[in-house]
Amino acid sequence: MLDAAGGRTPSTHPALRHCVALLRLHLASPSLAAAKQLHARALRAGVPPSHPLLAKHLLFHLAALRPPPLRYAVAVLTRILPDPDPFSLNTVLRIAASSPRPRVALALHARRLAPPDTHTYPPLIQACARLLSLRDGERIHAEAAKNGFATLVFVKNSLVHLYGACGLFESAHRVFDEIPVRERNLVSWNSMLNGFAANGRPNEVLTVFREMMDVDFAPDGFTMVSVLTACAEIGALALGRRVHMYLAKVGLVGNSHVGNALIDLYAKCGSVDDARKVFEEMGTGRTVVSWTSLIVGLAVNGFGKEALELFGAMEREKLVPTEITMVGVLYACSHCGLVDDGFMYFDRMKEEYGITPRIEHLGCMVDLLGRAGKVEKAYDYIGTMPLEPNAVVWRTLLGACAMHKKLELGEAAWARLVELDPGHSGDYVLLSNLYAAVGRWADVHVLRKTMVKDGVRKNPGRSLVELRNSVYEFVMGDRSHPESEQIYKMLAQIAERLRHEGYIPRTSNVLADIEEEEKETALNYHSERLAIAFALLKSLPSTPIRIVKNLRVCRDCHTVIKLISKIYDREIIVRDRSRFHHFKGGSCSCKDYW
Repeated sequence: MLDAAGGRTPSTHPALRHCVALLRLHLASPSLAAAKQLHARALRAGVPPSHPLLAKHLLFHLAALRPPPLRYAVAVLTRILPDPDPFSLNTVLRIAASSPRPRVALALHARRLAPPDTHTYPPLIQACARLLSLRDGERIHAEAAKNGFATLVFVKNSLVHLYGACGLFESAHRVFDEIPVRERNLVSWNSMLNGFAANGRPNEVLTVFREMMDVDFAPDGFTMVSVLTACAEIGALALGRRVHMYLAKVGLVGNSHVGNALIDLYAKCGSVDDARKVFEEMGTGRTVVSWTSLIVGLAVNGFGKEALELFGAMEREKLVPTEITMVGVLYACSHCGLVDDGFMYFDRMKEEYGITPRIEHLGCMVDLLGRAGKVEKAYDYIGTMPLEPNAVVWRTLLGACAMHKKLELGEAAWARLVELDPGHSGDYVLLSNLYAAVGRWADVHVLRKTMVKDGVRKNPGRSLVELRNSVYEFVMGDRSHPESEQIYKMLAQIAERLRHEGYIPRTSNVLADIEEEEKETALNYHSERLAIAFALLKSLPSTPIRIVKNLRVCRDCHTVIKLISKIYDREIIVRDRSRFHHFKGGSCSCKDYW
């Protein structure tokens, strides 16, 4: 076909047809070099730079690249302005949303270059999620609703992801519930599961997963990672094992993401041997994340030397550690009292691997010195840190001061915490510990009155124990359990047997100026002791007891659990706020260094 000037119309230009065909052909293995070469060939052959068909296919090819070249895509789009077709504009929005500069997508949309259609809003919402920009996300949500696109399942999926990423898991669930069950796809379920998992709502993850299985919707690897993360969070080892069996049945154990999640599950449930087994079975599928997961898992379970040996094996495999790997290595040194080794690894991290220390690494060094009793050096180290110390660093120092009765430095740390993170209940508890440890009960009372006046509430100690596929929760002095009478009788029996073993309560752990007998009673009803008493009543002899506690185990309970493990010949694994304690035969894996 010829145009009025006697030339070919652009849409029938042979060079254009040829380039479009080749761009389609290369989609199976897209290449930026090939895209640029074909683009240049078309232009040299006389195809106008503003030809919409050329731009459409070129942008579609660029979107298939990983990572897609945003600058080039925007340059192609500008050639067809001011009236780009919606497909081309949406393609660039998709490229921008997944790029390191997702705000470009919002800026392009603000120019109203083309009317929105069904594919406009998902990339815009994705950009908001990556920016964690709730305000922009709510604005886009309102616009999509106004234009009649908010009811589309892929728009709702994006909204579920957005609200979950921004911490509004209830809003995410509300949008999820608006999707009819028959219209939900795998992305719908995974977005909701991930939203709950990312926001520390493990019970909700398991509830949604049951709903998913009830409607016979087949999960994929991403689904199971969220489920395994939930099991790990609440220490539900038996449920995690059943999930593992299901994964083997459906052929998902070969997925590296699933393998890494299994290592994390078993490590967080204190089953280190199972974590090692999964790691070994992954074989050549192991990634740096796999090595890191096991190194960190060994470290938090008190097997610091084994963690360092594994790190050495990782280095021999010529794998480059990540920032998180080095946090695990430094943590292992800290919890084993390996001060010199810790500084050696810290220096190697910088010099050999070029990792710039982050606040997490520097915090580990403060913890390393503080746990070893070098509290003054820890304080000096904070003063020379290349980064501004945050509340976590000062809190670490305050904890070390409470442990080693360093009152002056503890009060200095407290003063900084009041500035950086006022109202944090854990800081009041640490300072109370310090005052009580040095016998300053008047200051303890003043501090408790201040907490009441300022509305600061201490988090109550909570312990979880899993028995026969159910998870039971106990709080200090809890009598809400239907079998409370038997539990408290068991506690009395345990207390009697402890006395025969020569146990004397460490009442200094009770932060109140009350009679000694009352202090002993308060210690006896700590949540982990209630959970252990219940487990002894309900579980088979010789089976391990696994406890998850939200706070740090006090020294008296640590002593008691060691004795219980000996008296009742039971392995007891306690995961507290910062680490694991494996009690067996009267001793603990931490070797009383924690």
